[in-house]
Amino acid sequence: MANRILIGVSGGIASYKVCEVVSTLAKQGDRNNQSSSEVRVILTQAATEFVTPLTFATLSRHAAYTDSDFWHPGHGRPLHIELGEWADLLLLAPVTANTLAKLAYGMADNLLTNTVLASRCPVLMAPAMNATMWEQSTVQQNWCHLLANERYFAIAPGSGILACDAVGAGRMAEPAEILTYIESLLWTRGKRDLVGKRVLVSAGGTREFLDPVRFIGNPATGKQGIAIAHAALHRGADVTLVLGNAEANKQVLPTSANCRVVGVVSSAQMHQTMRQEFGNADLTIMSAAVGDVRPAHYNDRKTPKSQLPTSLPLDPIADILADLSARKRSEQILVGFAAQTGTEAEVVAIAQQKLEAKGIDAIAVNQVDRPQTGFASDTNQATFLATNGKQTTTPLCSKLELAHRLLDFLTEHLNPEQCQSVKL
Repeated sequence: MANRILIGVSGGIASYKVCEVVSTLAKQGDRNNQSSSEVRVILTQAATEFVTPLTFATLSRHAAYTDSDFWHPGHGRPLHIELGEWADLLLLAPVTANTLAKLAYGMADNLLTNTVLASRCPVLMAPAMNATMWEQSTVQQNWCHLLANERYFAIAPGSGILACDAVGAGRMAEPAEILTYIESLLWTRGKRDLVGKRVLVSAGGTREFLDPVRFIGNPATGKQGIAIAHAALHRGADVTLVLGNAEANKQVLPTSANCRVVGVVSSAQMHQTMRQEFGNADLTIMSAAVGDVRPAHYNDRKTPKSQLPTSLPLDPIADILADLSARKRSEQILVGFAAQTGTEAEVVAIAQQKLEAKGIDAIAVNQVDRPQTGFASDTNQATFLATNGKQTTTPLCSKLELAHRLLDFLTEHLNPEQCQSVKL
């Protein structure tokens, strides 16, 4: 069944960014086990001054609605009622100060605001306005008032040079971040089961340098761990993401004030950071691809090619997951990842051994020798195993969907007393 997404566009220069959101959603088909999307667009009168209804109609493959449709008969039932009941999710982007005020006070003087009041689905807001306008106390009061309503979710504006040449907060979130949040809300249907919980996630690969320009590493990009951070954040958690090889990552990172990203390079840096953060975490998911060995010697100057050794002495790297397990309190949940090659039966057997040997609560194992589940892929497939014997295998899906499936698995299959202690 197609996901039904209703997008409300207010009058602002950032409305041009919404074109990419609409186009991407409309192009989604039933591929990679992702449901297709039906998209409808409502424009306020002011929005039509920036992007025409014809543009959105073309991109969405459906007529775009304006106030002229609202005030003129021609629909069997009132249009705002039909649209409000139709939508699985409402995206409001950009949200202007004017529309924000109307929503905060339940005003309904156009098609968009009437439709919001006639709907019950989750509402995702992406504000955009001049920095001085955004900082006004009345605007912030309206913003906080709406966020206190469990229906409303939001991506706060970013900072930078605005279209008016001002510098400060007010830039609407980028389309990729909006699309990520939409995918989460379509999965959770607005569930916030991690509110007040602290989630620690490791992601990416580590690098062990031989000299300033050469290192031993792996192909990990951090996509899966970043997706886990997004999923936990979208479900209400306070997230700390420890990201290996952060500078080389091109993924969309969470920008919320409730997510802190700590960049590391080596396994020693990741180990130290995870130790520092672990004591405060309710749930820790170790999805990083940490190296197993490092060069025994480091040269602080580049080694000439002619002097490179024909054999490289190596030292083992400490097992971060096993160390965290030894420090784990009974109320904490610790989850590992295993990137393996081989048949499904072989990788599951290896994961079961690691689960028992490391003393963790659950493990996710994926076959990285498959083209759509390996490093750097946008999709993944994994088997989850818990200490109580529960096991499930996911279909091939986006890495964000797999992240949500993992969080659902932890909720459903871990020890009930332990889940209750952290309220997963």
